[in-house]
Amino acid sequence: MFRKILIANRGEIACRVIDTAHKLGIRCVAVYSEADANARHVRMADEAYLLGPAPSKDSYLRSDKIIAIAKQSGAEAIHPGYGFLSENEDFAKACEAAGVVFIGPPVGAITAMGSKSAAKEIMAKAGVPLVPGYHGDDQNDALLSKESARIGYPQLLKAAYGGGGKGMRVVWKAEEFTDALASARREAKAGFGNDKMLIERYLTKPRHVEIQVFADNHGNAVYLAERDCSIQRRHQKVIEEAPAPNFSSEQRKAMGEAAVKAAKAIDYRGAGTVEFLFDEDGSFYFMEMNTRLQVEHPVTEMITGQDLVKWQLLIAAGEPLPLSQADIQLDGHAIEVRVYAEDPDNDFLPQTGKLTYLRQPEANRHVRVDTGVVENDEVSPFYDPMIAKLIVWDESRDRAIARMLRALDDYRIAGVTTNLGFLTSLTEHPAFKAAELDTNFINKHQQSLFAPANKEDNQALILATLYILTKQKAPQQTFITTSPWQFSHGWRINETPTVDICLKHGDSSSTLKVQQLQQHYVVEVAGQQLCCLAELNGDELSAVLGDHRTKVRVSQYQDTISVFIKHQRYDFIYQTEVATEVEGSDHAGSLTAPMNGTIVAVMAKAGSTVKAGETLVIMEAMKMEYSIKAPKDGVVNEVFYSAGDLVKDGAELVDFSPEEA
Repeated sequence: MFRKILIANRGEIACRVIDTAHKLGIRCVAVYSEADANARHVRMADEAYLLGPAPSKDSYLRSDKIIAIAKQSGAEAIHPGYGFLSENEDFAKACEAAGVVFIGPPVGAITAMGSKSAAKEIMAKAGVPLVPGYHGDDQNDALLSKESARIGYPQLLKAAYGGGGKGMRVVWKAEEFTDALASARREAKAGFGNDKMLIERYLTKPRHVEIQVFADNHGNAVYLAERDCSIQRRHQKVIEEAPAPNFSSEQRKAMGEAAVKAAKAIDYRGAGTVEFLFDEDGSFYFMEMNTRLQVEHPVTEMITGQDLVKWQLLIAAGEPLPLSQADIQLDGHAIEVRVYAEDPDNDFLPQTGKLTYLRQPEANRHVRVDTGVVENDEVSPFYDPMIAKLIVWDESRDRAIARMLRALDDYRIAGVTTNLGFLTSLTEHPAFKAAELDTNFINKHQQSLFAPANKEDNQALILATLYILTKQKAPQQTFITTSPWQFSHGWRINETPTVDICLKHGDSSSTLKVQQLQQHYVVEVAGQQLCCLAELNGDELSAVLGDHRTKVRVSQYQDTISVFIKHQRYDFIYQTEVATEVEGSDHAGSLTAPMNGTIVAVMAKAGSTVKAGETLVIMEAMKMEYSIKAPKDGVVNEVFYSAGDLVKDGAELVDFSPEEA
């Protein structure tokens, strides 16, 4: 076994690898960018080396620096995690040339599966079923258009060297093909350095079911059951579970054996995932093979009782597979959700910022949290905005769902907008509970999943007010008394002490009048009075609101107070002075950048007349492409940036005048 390894990655996967390596007595070397100097994976490692500036191309994609650090530190092997260099054949070759073990498959296997089109040709020869499509090398636009017409609609455009949903577009009719092809190519070129595309028939109600495979250097190969990853947004997985619901042992065997056949066809070694589209009639089709450990590997670990990172290290060190196919047993059901800094109500726009408050569910045999961050860490615009993976296990799927819902209620984050509420809506949705799954699940149930939340929650308002009052009182007091010396403000001689608390929530402000009596408060909101008690213990607020007793968590960062009621977070700004609107602050004529990013293309010209919905500027941020569109018919007065320019969040991109009625 290795004595020292280098982890060529960051975030939760780097922490995950370090954890297992340390259990095996292996010392770990971390690498980091300037943005990650104080990151959790750096603190966990035995030693760490700076790679360079924050952008990935200057740090985590610098294979030459990583290999030099491995040699300098005495690391015998490099674990690439997932993403970055994990499926880069040149990096694997460079490791081999430097005499450093690449903890992954052989170069030939990475090459074979690196191109989706070439992979499908190999799978076809191996007898693995394929979806009808075009996977050729000729990328002439006219030929692709002709092949598109032959395949029929709907269809899926996919980057041949892509992954993670990047460079992928669904085309529903011929008129959409040209624009979709151009957009997918741009994204593929930016994300993978290669804009080769393939075209496939798009199945309208498929499930995404994948098989975890492992192969060693002694001719052994096994599959460790399947995972259902059908719940996706932008072709990226949101919920994964194992085993796949409503999936028979016969189907598992057939798909598992096909996956092993695929691995053997390319002389595979190590961990790999063979992904299939599983159709309503029970047929399945090869989609792609990821030649690395998957983000969702923990659900397989939970139902098999195996440590897959340990398996990777054993195989890379030349040892045989720990188990034979007959020895692999399944127990219970596991579900994983990906906790992201993103805004589901704004087309899942990635968010950046400081994690001012972070409380995770308690880890135990049923609940696991894989994360690379701690409280006060920054979610950077330079990398994927995933905060953590939350994984639960129980004896049945129904019980696992109940576990997940409780764990989501116990997960509390402030400082950035997250998808925790959306994950709860997904997990408790009747169709998900009934296992009515397909890759279009979110779009199909959009209306119920994105039902408008009650933005004006009086209970949250009152709890935020009680938090402020309990924070202001003397620390030795359990409840406030009638002594004027215990009041921070509002006391008048011979009058009932009254205080006004002004809270801003979103675009609205509320002023609550509070009378401070002997053992309680009387809070007036929306014209009604409510008798309340409150006690604060750390971040837990215990309150009595009329005849309702409740306990909630509350956090405060500067003047922002966050109240957590179940999976909902309510943010209030405590206004010590009433703000007034500034005249002349209307910027309705400008179109701004939704976040830090890079301008990819400028479609509009100064002086041009455009229609509502027409794309004016395309920008890329956090590995995704965003189109800035005209809100109405009108005229473009000026475009402030060009392709390739870096822009900051809120930067004015286009000066636009709507057409007068």
